[in-house]
Amino acid sequence: MLTPSAVANAKPQAKARKLADERGMYLLVKPDGARWWRFDYRRPGAGKRNTLSLGIYPDVSLKQARERRDDARKLLADGIDPGDKRKAQRIADGDTFEAIAREWFAKHSPNWKAAHADKVIRRLERDVFPWIGGRPVANVNAPDVLAVLRRIDSRGARETAHRASQNIGQVMRFAVATGRANIDPTPMLRGAIPPARGAHFASITDPDRIGELLRAIDQYTGYYATRAALQLAPLVFVRPGELRGAEWAEIDLDAAEWRIPAARMKMDAPHIVPLASQAVAILRDLHPLTGSGRLVFPSMRSRDRAMSENTVNAALRRLGYDGDTMTGHGFRSMASTLLNEQGWHSDAIERQLAHAERDAVRAAYNYAEHLPERRKMMQAWADYLDALRQDHGKVVPIKQKARA
Repeated sequence: MLTPSAVANAKPQAKARKLADERGMYLLVKPDGARWWRFDYRRPGAGKRNTLSLGIYPDVSLKQARERRDDARKLLADGIDPGDKRKAQRIADGDTFEAIAREWFAKHSPNWKAAHADKVIRRLERDVFPWIGGRPVANVNAPDVLAVLRRIDSRGARETAHRASQNIGQVMRFAVATGRANIDPTPMLRGAIPPARGAHFASITDPDRIGELLRAIDQYTGYYATRAALQLAPLVFVRPGELRGAEWAEIDLDAAEWRIPAARMKMDAPHIVPLASQAVAILRDLHPLTGSGRLVFPSMRSRDRAMSENTVNAALRRLGYDGDTMTGHGFRSMASTLLNEQGWHSDAIERQLAHAERDAVRAAYNYAEHLPERRKMMQAWADYLDALRQDHGKVVPIKQKARA
């Protein structure tokens, strides 16, 4: 029988595992750290085993999950299949994709910047609701979503297609967490729409050319702190403003962790950047030069001001990379494209890019979400970049194992 502390401390392992409670209920702990409440039962009259989702921890507590299990057992005692009843109730209650999407938007948008919120709802209203908005959210499947994304992509708006996929996935995960859907189909579509390469910020994503760029950065002969920023940018792939404004107080080199406060983040929530050993080495090397001050990357003219927003881009130009080839922001697209191609969990990538939605109640939990996998991913990514630098791009990308 589970206890609240056992649930809170359940650690992910290489394979998904079940932690039994009682009366058919258990906690499914997935390798990515997600924890799902499940209830196994036999269909009335048929004897066939079935599984009912009871929600996701911590959105649904142990006590709440047991209450949902008990409700399902009462239905079974009356000869009613709780899974069939749930499906019928969703349709009767009008749990359409659009209704759930607007509920999700109302919950999260107050914590977003107004311009971002406006883009999200307009994207859904223009490109998603007309096609799947009226469908029961529990019935939205991968082919439905793929048809929506291909329709967007066919008009040349590939970046919009990827962002629509992200939003659909967020809505579906919200539906799962609130017990109105059983699965988010968007991970099944990974790779179905080609990556959006440099739609807004020029980026290099070809492995051979990345190796050339990294070797060029190592040969940079300008201001030492600028060189360090160039070397660190592909390893942490934060936004340029977050990088140049880094403060030594935010960085724990012994713990290999950089914690950016909410005030400096676009989404107004704190963000954790696990530091690979290569990133720690760069910062330790830089510390004697700038460590006595507040800023990691101060301006050449004043140690009290961060380097200008154009410093990294100007350094790239000096290395021969114009604005149509590579930008400081392009290190994010570089990482996002290749990590997705290499099979890392999309939620871990999105969380590391600080893209995922946050709300005031869950901010303390969310900012550390998927952290064990993110640590592993960031070190593997740094090792991969080292291989590109040393082997002129002729390496086999590090692939993730198939997930349970």
